[in-house]
Amino acid sequence: MRPFETKPLPDLPDVTAPDGSDVRLLVSSGSGSMAHFSLAPGAISLAVCHCTVEELWFITAGEGQMWRSADGVEEIIGLTPGISLSIPVGTSFQFRAGRTSLEAVAVTMPPWPGMDEAYAVVGHWNEGK
Repeated sequence: MRPFETKPLPDLPDVTAPDGSDVRLLVSSGSGSMAHFSLAPGAISLAVCHCTVEELWFITAGEGQMWRSADGVEEIIGLTPGISLSIPVGTSFQFRAGRTSLEAVAVTMPPWPGMDEAYAVVGHWNEGK
């Protein structure tokens, strides 16, 4: 087995995330996994919370907003290319795209364990995807 991995961005999504965004799987290791997320123009994700993983996001294209809430602290931030953000374990979050597709690369630590990792919560924007 090779000690390293190289993988191009897939042309089509591999799966739909529990929040409703399209996911293209990238490289992974025993410590974390990486994926490319996209949300269609004007779409709003479902609000979710992760059970055991934390994520680091980097916005690569589009514009939108992210709502995060944890331990009595709540905020909404603008998302544009170049913004990075964290989603600690136990943080409720929801995001929405503006007039263009919102795209991000995210690292999940530890690696994404499966669809049961995220559960639905009440979000900031009542409408779902």
